[in-house]
Amino acid sequence: MFLGIRQSVLAALAAVVVATTLWLTPAQAKAPEARYADTAFSATNQQRTDRSLSRLRKQACLTGFAERWARSMARKGELVHQSLKPMLRRCDLTMVGENIAVGYPSGKAVVNRGWMHSSGHRANILRRQFRLMGIGAYRDDDGRWWVSQVFGRG
Repeated sequence: MFLGIRQSVLAALAAVVVATTLWLTPAQAKAPEARYADTAFSATNQQRTDRSLSRLRKQACLTGFAERWARSMARKGELVHQSLKPMLRRCDLTMVGENIAVGYPSGKAVVNRGWMHSSGHRANILRRQFRLMGIGAYRDDDGRWWVSQVFGRG
């Protein structure tokens, strides 16, 4: 009987320790790249809704292209647009566009201080026909952010 009670007490203590550990351990934080992209995504939609335009929806296919391109630009150290034709085919779209940037400290800044002050980039953000968006951000070894924002219409 003594062993049964002792085992029950140990099991209960183990359960409390596990529960407490889970409660005290913070949730896995998002990677800086994901936070940057999420902030840029929100800032873009804010620009659109401020002008009574529909919000853009995140699309995984476009996000994949944007993330790969941001990383590629950072590794090469070159700010250059990617070919958009593969996106049309692979993401099953009828229309695509892209904004790129380097050096903005946050996702909000790249949208509000960068792209919205450039007529071509601003036009992409505010184009009524676009319904989908993907954003990729990558920080290089010098701490500079490289960003690709791609838009689409199915």
